[in-house]
Amino acid sequence: MRFRLVPSNDEFFEQFNRAAVNLQTSIRALRGLVEDFTDVDTKHARVREAEKVGDQVTRDILHNLDTTFVTPFDREDIHALAEGLDDVVDGIYHLSEVLTLVPIHTMLPEFREQVAVIDEASSVLVELFGGLAAMKGLKPLLERIDGLETAGDQIYRRTLGRLFSGEFDALEVLKWKDLVESAEDTMDKIEDVSDVVAAILVKHA
Repeated sequence: MRFRLVPSNDEFFEQFNRAAVNLQTSIRALRGLVEDFTDVDTKHARVREAEKVGDQVTRDILHNLDTTFVTPFDREDIHALAEGLDDVVDGIYHLSEVLTLVPIHTMLPEFREQVAVIDEASSVLVELFGGLAAMKGLKPLLERIDGLETAGDQIYRRTLGRLFSGEFDALEVLKWKDLVESAEDTMDKIEDVSDVVAAILVKHA
């Protein structure tokens, strides 16, 4: 392989694609866990592996940023996208880890809904980063993420209402409140990534 001191612009787009696909791998591993809460350690290991891959991709992007003189868009936006995608994967890993550490007897249906929304948003992110180099046709994808974030908010508020309805004992409320809040935060981080892309589109319009 020929060594290039200054990576081409294409390398950034390829790395962002890798990061988005790995994020999708991560959430689908988590979804497999929450949909069928058996063989927990094996399924959690898949999420953990995706988190490690995500860390490496982030390091690769930031290294390229440090060694590239001309970047395809603003350096701070590249940094924000790299860190933002990594934050989402870290959030997914946190959810998986908590599920392995606390006693779960019955999976909360609303939590499954939250994970499903994050999964759907990850598919949109893969499309979004697949089209980032061309910077065309991305607005509908950004709108879809915004709609999914709104749907996630509605699930979150509905879930909090149920948790504090008196249906659950105090320990169950504490356990699931942490999980649903973390899931909501993870979906918010996906919207943060899409907001950075939206800002890049405005700058390059």
